[in-house]
Amino acid sequence: MDIAAPRSDWTRAEIAALFDLPFTELLFRAASVHRARHAADEVQLCTLLSIKTGGCPEDCGYCSQSVHADSGVKATKLMDVREVLQRAAQARDQGSQRFCMGAAWRNPKARDMPKIVQIVEGVRAMGMETCMTLGMLTPDQAAQLKEAGLDYYNHNIDTAPERYEDVITTRTLDDRLETLDNVRGAGINVCSGGIVGMGESREDRASFIHTLATLPQHPESVPVNALVPVKGTPLGDMLADTPLAKIDDIEFVRTVAVARITMPLSMVRLSAGRESMSDSTQALCFMAGANSIFTGEQLLTAPNAGDDSDAALFARLGLRPMTGEEPLRAVKADVCEAAE
Repeated sequence: MDIAAPRSDWTRAEIAALFDLPFTELLFRAASVHRARHAADEVQLCTLLSIKTGGCPEDCGYCSQSVHADSGVKATKLMDVREVLQRAAQARDQGSQRFCMGAAWRNPKARDMPKIVQIVEGVRAMGMETCMTLGMLTPDQAAQLKEAGLDYYNHNIDTAPERYEDVITTRTLDDRLETLDNVRGAGINVCSGGIVGMGESREDRASFIHTLATLPQHPESVPVNALVPVKGTPLGDMLADTPLAKIDDIEFVRTVAVARITMPLSMVRLSAGRESMSDSTQALCFMAGANSIFTGEQLLTAPNAGDDSDAALFARLGLRPMTGEEPLRAVKADVCEAAE
């Protein structure tokens, strides 16, 4: 029996029903889908670098880099090309397969593009997979990045459509989707996920997954972030006052599992918030289908678990870093049927 093709016709009711499954049943289904499509013991190691920090005009309620936040993050200029390439080489030498670069912009300006192109070309020449997040893109900017060799472009939808204006008011979800269309139209792989733990309900999380899983083509990469509350940001301050709003670990794992089931070919990336998760929670996430993490001590501005901690966790769990393109795996019919 062939593996069923990914679906883009998921209904909200179907996704809500997945969230409501008994936890062990949900994990079994997610693990079955994962093993049908991916190597169960491989996890891609990624490094994330902020190549331009702070000063962003957007008012994203979770972000310490917004000019609207009182987080103490200082605005910087775009890093020098040579410095970025040095950091990429260090990441490669430490085992990262993928190098992700973020700039705190609403959108890149024309004057920024030549340097961005040089960075992409330089990192790509090292043999690393490249990803960038620069804000909203025009079709022409997306075409320039494609010509430079960019593999992935990250542009998260952040949250459910119903909650979008509660989190961000300086742009709309349609603005986000337009950039995803421009990226897809240029032939670049799409990286798009969001953040949970922002006080949303399970219904909101189902709606968030539904938005991604019903795109005409699923994102090749789906980062699932747990909010890292930062003092001085609206959501960070809100959670400081109402700590019970923070998502619990089991609910976070459920979100990972539902993302894996509904988007079986995607790389599901266990992203921000991992530094505060126990080894047991992370193990459940890997069982649920997460197959990519960020390594190192820091993400863009938030702390991260660190290379030594990750190496120890991988040794305990019997996981190994992914070393190349992950092939689809042939499976027996009974595994496919179990995942239905």
